Amino acid sequence: MKSTHLSPFIPPMLDGVSASKLHLPKLDNNPSSVFDYLTTQFAHISAQEWQQRFVDGLVYDNQGNRLNVDAPYLAHQDIFYYRFLAHEVTVPFQHQILFENEHLLVVDKPHFLTMSPTGQYVQETLLVRLKKQTQNEQLTPIHRLDRETAGVVLFSKQPETRAVYQQLFAERQVQKIYHAIAPYRANLTLPCKVQLRMKKGEPFYLMQVVSGTANSETDIHLLEHNQTWGKYELHPTTGKQHQLRVHLNHLGIPIKNDPFYPILQHKKNDDFSQPLQLLAKHLAFFDPISQQQLQFSAVQELTL
Repeated sequence: MKSTHLSPFIPPMLDGVSASKLHLPKLDNNPSSVFDYLTTQFAHISAQEWQQRFVDGLVYDNQGNRLNVDAPYLAHQDIFYYRFLAHEVTVPFQHQILFENEHLLVVDKPHFLTMSPTGQYVQETLLVRLKKQTQNEQLTPIHRLDRETAGVVLFSKQPETRAVYQQLFAERQVQKIYHAIAPYRANLTLPCKVQLRMKKGEPFYLMQVVSGTANSETDIHLLEHNQTWGKYELHPTTGKQHQLRVHLNHLGIPIKNDPFYPILQHKKNDDFSQPLQLLAKHLAFFDPISQQQLQFSAVQELTL
């Protein structure tokens, strides 16, 4: 007897964008349609935008059938949808691939380019650009850099070995060196080690320093200066959000062009005039698969 088991539907990648999967739960009062559920569940996305996604054939059921706006809500089913934004600010800077093998893709990321799709960026993200360039839908960042930060970042090319490299970061087996331009202070004793306790601040995307046992640590060296600005080399041993920005601000030398610290400045998304002077310059680790020491350096440089 032939098996009637059907292979699960896997939506294709479209223009570098992978489909998002959503499970439809059993609710006390099920909505009449998938469209009604989506507009309620994702209230930050307009009903007009959801309607356009249905019209454009960007919503599927788990059998691969395109759904229309009248498709009934079926609890316990999975659906797939694609995220495309009608208006997205173009980031006028390009990435550079530094190294590639069967497991890894190493990239020099420009300033202002978000790592992965977020609320206001899909096409203009490093991940989607790379998926379009390589046609590899399995690409996944192994670690992350802020949108404002430039420099070396690693991507996994295949799920089978991804955890091996993620574990290196989790166990702090990766040596990271950053460069930053910040004010020069003659009375600051360097090199120094900064150890602070950091936690989420207000607004939620900022970090703040609080009392208590330190959970972040950075070694800071001065490379050169011109009396006004200094070029610093930063060796973080932990990886807290905004750690380097907070640590230098704590020393009274906030990174040049930082829109968050010490004062939050709301800049327009299309203002590329003052890139944050922070660069992930070097990355090194022992590759457990190739059994080789690997090291990578950004082509980009920060200058005084």
